[in-house]
Amino acid sequence: MKKEKKSLIKDLLKKHTEGLTIIEIARALHMSRNTAAVGLAELKGAELLFVRNVGIAKLHYLKNKKNQKDLELYSKNYE
Repeated sequence: MKKEKKSLIKDLLKKHTEGLTIIEIARALHMSRNTAAVGLAELKGAELLFVRNVGIAKLHYLKNKKNQKDLELYSKNYE
């Protein structure tokens, strides 16, 4: 059975804790940018994802117990 796009994106973001752009995610998983966007929107809706703006790019991070406090602190200070 083929893995769901959300699962593929979650697995990729677990490996890349530095965050990835939507284009990097799409290329790494051999899917369209739109398909990656749908998967990311579902993860964000489930509050499993944190998005950080860096210039015109958006970096996507998977929330976990280790980075939750750091991401919350960043969002309070920089957004």
